Amino acid sequence: VTLHWLYCIFVLFIYQGSGAKMNATVKAAKAALRKQMKTVLSGMSAAEKQQQSEAVTQKLLSSQVYQSANRIAIFLSMHDEIDTKQILLSSLEAGKTCFIPRYDSKSRNMDMVRLHSVSDYDGLPETSWKIKQPPLDEQREDALKTGGLDLVLVPGLAFTEAGHRLGRGRGYYDTFMSSCASLGGAAPAPSLVAVAFTQQLLPHVPTDETDVTVHIVLTADTESSQ
Repeated sequence: VTLHWLYCIFVLFIYQGSGAKMNATVKAAKAALRKQMKTVLSGMSAAEKQQQSEAVTQKLLSSQVYQSANRIAIFLSMHDEIDTKQILLSSLEAGKTCFIPRYDSKSRNMDMVRLHSVSDYDGLPETSWKIKQPPLDEQREDALKTGGLDLVLVPGLAFTEAGHRLGRGRGYYDTFMSSCASLGGAAPAPSLVAVAFTQQLLPHVPTDETDVTVHIVLTADTESSQ
């Protein structure tokens, strides 16, 4: 028994002592994979991106998780992401309550705020990332303060079938998804659905304790659930 406990203490000591090194290794692995994925995505043609975006859009719109959702958070896509504009337009047309991200680069905070209509979308200014979003000082309904969300569409650079995700390194979505989970009884936890190109689905991505796992990864070829 004594030897057993000495061994456990030794293993715990080694693990704790190597924690900083492990974190540094994961951080380096994430940076390397981000660089690799950006190269892969930049090599995709506009036609291929459009084809996969249309396929993913149709899969999502016909899915039970989407059709049963009323309050939906939809990210506004960049050029190297699945195009979500048709998802947004279809959701508004269907009468769903739509929310879009509003990023604050200084605080690294992100809220999901209400988008009312197509004309509301058309009138939004663009950020330095060429993403439309409401001004930070504009009063808008905050999803997490008014009943939560049923569905959150999640972007990223790489995913696994198990729902592990590699983001862009700023932590906006991991922080937001953790906030959704911490609402407790105040609102039900939303379904977290990643929409991605087939090239973004990998056997493994490096993660740490701050990374939130999504429930479904939807690509043109597959639908992977946690």
